[in-house]
Amino acid sequence: MGSSWPRTKGLSKGGVPDRGLGLGDKTRMHTRCPWSQGKHAWRKPLDSAQTARGDRESRAALGSLGGMRRVYCRGKWSTSLNATASMTSNDGRLIDSFGRVHNNLRISVTDRCNIRCVYCMPETVEFMPRASLLSFEEIERFVRVAVSLGIDKIRLTGGEPLVRRDLPLLVDRIAAIPGIKDIGLTTNGLLLAPMARELWDAGLRRINVSLDTMDPAKFLELTRRTGFEQVIEGIHAAKAAGFHPVKINAIAIKGVTEPDTVPLALFAREHDLELRFIEYMPLDVANHWERDKVLLAADILDLLTQGIGPLKPAPNQDERAPAVDYDYEDGKGRVGLIASVSRPFCMSCNRIRLTADGKLRNCLFALEESDIRALLRGNATDAEIARVLLESVAGKWEGHEINTSRFIKPERLMHSIGG
Repeated sequence: MGSSWPRTKGLSKGGVPDRGLGLGDKTRMHTRCPWSQGKHAWRKPLDSAQTARGDRESRAALGSLGGMRRVYCRGKWSTSLNATASMTSNDGRLIDSFGRVHNNLRISVTDRCNIRCVYCMPETVEFMPRASLLSFEEIERFVRVAVSLGIDKIRLTGGEPLVRRDLPLLVDRIAAIPGIKDIGLTTNGLLLAPMARELWDAGLRRINVSLDTMDPAKFLELTRRTGFEQVIEGIHAAKAAGFHPVKINAIAIKGVTEPDTVPLALFAREHDLELRFIEYMPLDVANHWERDKVLLAADILDLLTQGIGPLKPAPNQDERAPAVDYDYEDGKGRVGLIASVSRPFCMSCNRIRLTADGKLRNCLFALEESDIRALLRGNATDAEIARVLLESVAGKWEGHEINTSRFIKPERLMHSIGG
């Protein structure tokens, strides 16, 4: 699929047909081709025998919608929906033009961080003015609108979310919203130990801790800060507070983190943690990313097999989760591999993102954003906010193009998007 993933540039908003052509044949709607960077193509109604790609739930949802289309360009077809049909199904779920059902909202609460990972942030960075950040009240209001459209999973991110003052209060407000099923948090762990119990009591139920090495000296090298011991203390505090499993996120960079793969896995096995390796993605601070620097999921499996023992695919995999899980054959532990580069999971993506300054992004690599903050502070109604959310999801790409020459890196760095 690598060369067939579309981008935002050149796509008409929500797949809306070009009104300027004056064409009478309504079964052939003029649109912009997702593979031609703005060149035009034709799309026609989808035959009943043809099915959309994507997970089973999304395909079932597509069956309840009218107006399905296939886009043809460069000798290939792709299934999509027209702008109206793709916004929401008849049971109220958010569905994009490729049939993906969205129920997962990631909210960045700050762009600030208390470490400076070399692949993420510069040593000196100009943070957003505090007045630009959404208030807890504004975040809660947007979450309520999103929940009315089918969102039921929330993950709080940053920057480092725990540097946001009184974060447990926000967790408590979100947890009280009817329809919310799950609230998670991604953190570097430095401030976690004294807050773990309060976060649990507020309603947080899942924690991912970012940790790339078990070597304190290398931790200092990678983060440009001390604090390795505090991170380990935070992991243990999270377990003691009731979080299970506590997940460890490790960035996989060739030539940098190979030696850390097995020690991290041994630590996770010893303490009943779920370890997840994430292929290095092109959201780095200095534009140093190259595909050759990605430590691929297949290589990680080899390192773990040679260093610890054989693994096997875990049963009952979640088709919509970014990670593919593996269990050790000796039964001691689980490892997840997020192959964002080598095996993208775009066609099962169910996520949207809200940045700390209130911009809605329908993809991590999106080049366009919707200004939710302006709506929240401009007396927009909930219905108007919902409409923008629907339009954003309807216009979502089929996938990123990291593996092609057409890939354009977003202007925002990862810390200002939200992990």
